Amino acid sequence: MNRIMRSCAALLLLVGCGGAEEPSALGSGATADLVVLNGRVMDPETGLDAVRSVAIADGRIVAVSEGSVEGRDTLDASGLVVAPGFVDLHAHGQDSVSARLQARDGVTTALEMEIGVYPVAEWIASREGRALINYGATVSHPSARVKLLTGQDVGHATTTAPGESSAFSSDAIYANLADDQVLELNGLIAQGLEEGGLGIGFGITYTPGASRTEIYRTFQLAAAQGAPAYVHLRGANSGGTLGAFQEVIANSLATGAALHIVHMNSTSGELARTVLEMIRGARAGGIDITTESYPYTASSTRIESAIFDTWDDRTDEEYQTLQRSGSTERLTRETFPSYRAAGGWVVMHGRDEETNEWIIAQPDVMIASDGIPFLYEAVHPRGAGTFARVLGHYVRDRGALTLMEALAKMTIQPAQRVEGFAPMMARKGRVQVGADADLTLFDPATIIDRATYADPSAPSEGIRYVFVGGTGVVRDGEVVEGIYPGRAIRSGTP
Repeated sequence: MNRIMRSCAALLLLVGCGGAEEPSALGSGATADLVVLNGRVMDPETGLDAVRSVAIADGRIVAVSEGSVEGRDTLDASGLVVAPGFVDLHAHGQDSVSARLQARDGVTTALEMEIGVYPVAEWIASREGRALINYGATVSHPSARVKLLTGQDVGHATTTAPGESSAFSSDAIYANLADDQVLELNGLIAQGLEEGGLGIGFGITYTPGASRTEIYRTFQLAAAQGAPAYVHLRGANSGGTLGAFQEVIANSLATGAALHIVHMNSTSGELARTVLEMIRGARAGGIDITTESYPYTASSTRIESAIFDTWDDRTDEEYQTLQRSGSTERLTRETFPSYRAAGGWVVMHGRDEETNEWIIAQPDVMIASDGIPFLYEAVHPRGAGTFARVLGHYVRDRGALTLMEALAKMTIQPAQRVEGFAPMMARKGRVQVGADADLTLFDPATIIDRATYADPSAPSEGIRYVFVGGTGVVRDGEVVEGIYPGRAIRSGTP
């Protein structure tokens, strides 16, 4: 199948380079709803990079043409890039506030693939008719674990109101499961896949009670269901950084499960070159494995989570790497215990920018935000500025990668990662006839992130127009009020 797709892409590339037009899906004498004129159309799958007219009707792209197309409405995109809407595989911000910031960062589909949700059907239903951009999630291994052991329906674990009990500190995450409990857990996860879950989301470092056998058995379920495993690795204090990568690569090899390793930048640190060498070697050996990164040197997580269980006696310098979210305050040996007891989000500094830029430039490392929810507080700038930062800072200002390379990493590559289990994603990440009219129009000369660690919710600049299913959600750089065209991305849905 991959060989066939590559051959088709190569044929389309030859057609695009020859200046030929795609066949129009408009019937004879038909008029499009909207025609985007004079834009620089960039389609990473086919390699098209030329001024074209893009016609939209009934939520789909019906023509990509050098000539004129009749439309009831037109938009002059002179000086703008017309790109596929950005697909974010790692968006914890599954709420209305976060969606507005992501739309202004060019995102049209935001998926919660790392931690996931549980139960799935109820979560999807809770967002129907209320979503600005497209949404979807994996089945959460951590939250299904909480359900098994406590009966509690976590829903979306990362959207926790201040003062509410957090699944990240539940006693259930430390419990060891017997063999029959692992079977029961896999039954819960399988039900979530039936309800539309886009794979299985693992936060292994957040479930220290999960044995290597438990994780392996759940990889077996993923393989049996044809579902990808999206994995936050085991903590580096449990077998070392390379050992954490080796665990999931070995599980993928042994079971045949497709594997996506989230935020390799924060997980690998200065071992990034070795880690990517391992991932590429595994891929060359036949493993279906992908990975991602976000363009910041600081990470963020909940301070009450198991990640900080070993922080009782760190050095003063290590405590100083922790910053209260949305402020400039750094933690100390004295303040850390009280903040951890209270719970909440913390920013973790310390990675090297040279390595960070090297990772962003790698052609097989997708871009994903790992954006923390903005519903109750502003946490980390990556939820508001990831995509504009890559295009403005790393492409235009630094020249670390080309514009087409960057767009591929945030459109076609993530769409292809998901479409094998959710065929509807085969219409995303493309500017082609028949594709969904999810489009991002931006000015390559001005696009840039404005969010900072002190002001995480500052919206990006240079994103002029964003369309979701043909409906404009951003116009002239501002979110359009009162519309909710976002639709659920579900497994198995054509």
